[in-house]
Amino acid sequence: MTSVATPAVTPAAGVQDSLQAPAPANSAPTASVTAGAPAISLADIARAHDVRFLLATFVDMTGKPCAKLVPVEAADELEAGAMGFAGYAAGLIGQKPQDADLIAVPDLTSFTPVPFIKEGLAIIHCDPHVNGEPWPYAPRVILKNALARLEEKGMQAKVGAEVEYFLVNRNDDGTLSTADTRDDSPRPCYDARGVTRMYEHLTSISEAMNSLGWGNYANDHEDAAGQFEQNFNYADALTTADRVVSLRYILNILAEQRGMTATFMPKPFTDRTGTGLHFHLSLWSEGAPLFPADGDGRGLGLSGLAYSFIGGILDHAPALQAFLAPTVNSYKRTGATTSSSGATWSPRKASYGGNDRTHMIRVPDNKRLELRSGDGSANPYLAIATAVAAGLDGIERSTDPGAPSGPGESKPDAHVLPATLLHAVEALRRDPVLLSSLSGDPDIGTYYADAKEEEFLSWHNQVSDWEIRTYLTSI
Repeated sequence: MTSVATPAVTPAAGVQDSLQAPAPANSAPTASVTAGAPAISLADIARAHDVRFLLATFVDMTGKPCAKLVPVEAADELEAGAMGFAGYAAGLIGQKPQDADLIAVPDLTSFTPVPFIKEGLAIIHCDPHVNGEPWPYAPRVILKNALARLEEKGMQAKVGAEVEYFLVNRNDDGTLSTADTRDDSPRPCYDARGVTRMYEHLTSISEAMNSLGWGNYANDHEDAAGQFEQNFNYADALTTADRVVSLRYILNILAEQRGMTATFMPKPFTDRTGTGLHFHLSLWSEGAPLFPADGDGRGLGLSGLAYSFIGGILDHAPALQAFLAPTVNSYKRTGATTSSSGATWSPRKASYGGNDRTHMIRVPDNKRLELRSGDGSANPYLAIATAVAAGLDGIERSTDPGAPSGPGESKPDAHVLPATLLHAVEALRRDPVLLSSLSGDPDIGTYYADAKEEEFLSWHNQVSDWEIRTYLTSI
């Protein structure tokens, strides 16, 4: 839970305003060169950072990171589009076994050396192509298409992300337990002792982010036992999505090296607060923020454009949840009525208001809005792309969300957020704007909806312990 004065979403010295991902502070060449200068290759960049191997990475629609480990000697082949993946085997990405390979085309501005994982290793984010064209089912391509549509309107999106996670151990009987056995308080949020006991882990992640120039500014114990959050500065939307994917990988690997499991599962414990992935969104044009305004009669200091953006998100909120809360487990979090701490920090209705964490959209200041209904299982590319699509639809229709709701309140006609993943899928199918928001193709939205319905039914067909306890001898 980021504080109101977070530097992640307000302009500050050192924040990257460029749409190009910043190179680490100690870097030499980057992919950008001056006109007339010889092109700098991926191999050049890798060797300048003493990188010997590249993780050529992309994610499928579930957010699963897929990669090939490419030696620097083959970097030119990677850059030339010679690295093929069997897309159907990679995961949910719109391919059949008979389809042509996905070709991983690296984005050189995303080059991320990770010597704290393995000496000589770097991540390079890639855009999957098929037959020479960007693959429209690929999440990173989907986000780039959404941002291109925004750019056509003369606007750019900047995004900050709050990455929450649990550190757990998996017991021999399959149950989960908190990795720090002393972390057992019902209200451990911000506990200095819990942070100190996890000092080596938290500081290793902080130092990793800062070595990459991300600007880590806070590391805290979250609301549930075993739950943490580590924050970094905001950037353009694509850079932030790349960083969320990279950070999840870094957290997973460094936790494993210490004998723990870092999980982004939304609700791993029935009686504890779930894990969110909150996004701070703002729109800009020619380097100037578009959300602030003077003389706002509603008290939040926002422009008419900002209110229309909010209105679009609220109008499409039920369908949007299929991307912000994309798993069966997600709805154990949003459907929770309480937790051991006394709060769930998870909205149940599509409301907006000021500095109030009970709303789906919190407006902590006039520079940004915080979208709070997403959880740790969200694919950052799809979540940002669909949120931008919903907000842009609001701008195009000049929607008016009405007056902000008061603390802990919502309007009587506010959308109730879906109760299950199946409800979210049904809402998506009824929403032509969001169904068409994935690379502008409703067939891709339908493909995603079908896959998520199948995921729900796969879970629904399993007989649970709860059913045995409730029904075995009840009749």
